[in-house]
Formats: sequence, structure tokens, C-alpha cells
Amino acid sequence: MKRLFLTAAGLLLCIIAGAQDGTVTYALPRTCITLEVEAVKETFFAGPYAKFSEKYLGVEARQEDGTSYQLQSVRMVPCVEADPSVVLSAALPKGGVPDSFFSLTSQGLISIPAAASPKESEWRFTSLVNSDFAGKGISSNLTSEAATLYRNVKEQSAYNKISVQQSMVVEKSAEAKAKETADMIFELRRTRVQIVTGDTDASFSGEAMAAALDEIDRLEKEYTSLFVGYSNFQTQKFNFDVIPQKGTNMYIAFRLSETEGLLPAESASGRPYVLNVTAAESLAPAAVSKSKTAVLYRIPAVCTVRLMDGATALFQTRVPVYQFGTEAAYPMN
Repeated sequence: MKRLFLTAAGLLLCIIAGAQDGTVTYALPRTCITLEVEAVKETFFAGPYAKFSEKYLGVEARQEDGTSYQLQSVRMVPCVEADPSVVLSAALPKGGVPDSFFSLTSQGLISIPAAASPKESEWRFTSLVNSDFAGKGISSNLTSEAATLYRNVKEQSAYNKISVQQSMVVEKSAEAKAKETADMIFELRRTRVQIVTGDTDASFSGEAMAAALDEIDRLEKEYTSLFVGYSNFQTQKFNFDVIPQKGTNMYIAFRLSETEGLLPAESASGRPYVLNVTAAESLAPAAVSKSKTAVLYRIPAVCTVRLMDGATALFQTRVPVYQFGTEAAYPMN
């Protein structure tokens, strides 16, 4: 068995010639559209003082934890592969194959690969992310509160109740702690204005002023997160393949679920993203030779490809699609 591998115009030509029967086996090409999709997972943690944010800061805040996904980017990569439904063979002419035969690689004459290369798989979001508000408080969790107690005092003819003032240590309410935090946020803002305008006893300039302002910003963000919460972001990436078929122009490329993220087209949940593949121009049919020494090749049809999110087009481009094109013959002799 004699094997010959050549590369031309970005396509692989693999001719397997039998020493005894003198034939070449090949496959016609087809276009596969690969979508490299990236989504962002947002895990939101509501602040412990969320229900007091409007009262003390004048802003509305989400009051419940939640997870959501948003589409970040889509990259389309058209690639050419062997069409397993069209495997052909042709007799080699006497004297061998002419050099001009190999120019057919630019028209898409390719072979069936012996085996598909395994793709690496990666599991996303393997570790859970927990909320972390530790160390962001500004004061003790305890406060003093005045309480009035009574004790009985024996006098000449009876017992009388006498009030006694006593200080007790009790737990602060959530609202009291929220008010203290809000007061600290406004104090930080006032301090920032004083530093910038120079209305302060201390003098700041150059790097000292920048360092002071950065520290004030950091503290303000920490305390504000106790009201408005914070989000943790992670990236999810998947590749989805779409192989256009004759007679069909609309394909569900993938789905996006608010709670599960990117999903394949066959999933029952998630919002569908549709790939529309339409031939821009129809090609005239080519004459196909019946000669045993002729090989077939495909001339691709240029198609307009759109990715749709409902009625919104996310992108549009032109792609040559081989299986929508026309077939022609090339005599090897």
C-alpha cells in the first residue's frame, strides 16, 4: 500500500493508492460551523443590611442571593471535514497521476480521517463559592442599654418598690448596626471631600494623598457591600458544532439557561440561539463525467450566516459551504 499526504490551500489531501487495483479513494468535503461560546456566571450574595439600604443610603438593593448567566461572546470558526456520506473511488491512469491533479486540493478534495482526534474536556465550577462578609463590620456587636429594675424595701408597716437603674449588655439590633455602618460611609465621603478640597488639619500631597484616597475608597466599598451585596463572576466556555444540511436553513446552535448556563441544542431548557444559513447565490449545475478515471470535487456555495437571539442578529458573515455547492468532475488522464 502506498500512501501520499499533501497539504494545499489549507486542506489535507490523503490519497490511498492500492498497488494491485490501481485506485484512489477519497471523500468530498463538507463545511462544519463551530461556535466558540463564552458565558459569564454571576453568583450574587445579598448584604446583611440589604433591607435597610433604601432607608439609610437611599438606594435599592437586591435582598436575595441568586445565580444568573449572561452571554459574553461568540466566535465562529468554519472548518472543512470529510463528508462520510460521499466516499468515492477512481481508477489511476497509466503512467501515474499528473501534477495538475493535486491542484484539486484547493477545490476541497479530501479524505476520510482514520480516526477522530479526542477533544479535551473540562469541568467548570467544581468548587462552590461561599459568601464572605467577615471583617467588614465597623463596631462591636454589643451595646449598653438602660433598664429599670425594682426591689422590695421593708419599711415600718409594708414593703415598697424602689426603682434601681442598672446597665445591661444586650445584642445590637440589625438596624442599629446598619445605621452605624451608614454613618461611617457618609463620614468617609465627607473625609474624602475634605482631603480633596484641603479642608483638613492634616496636609496631603502627591503619593500620600493618593494612598489616603485609595484607602477611603476601599473602606467605602467594603461597608457599602454590607447593604448592596457583591457578586462573584466565573467564565464558562463551550464549543458547539453545526453541520448545515440541504433543505434546512434554521438550526438551534445552543441554548442558554439562567440557572444552568450554556446547554446543547437538544436540551429541553434554556433560551435557544438560532443559526440561519442561507445560500447567497445559486450555482449552475455542473456536468459530471462518467469516466472511471475522473474524480469528483465540490465547488462551495457562499452562504450568509446569521446568529439570532430571537429577532436580534448577534452577527452576520459570509461562509463558503461545500455541501450546498455543486459537484464537478476532473479527469486524471
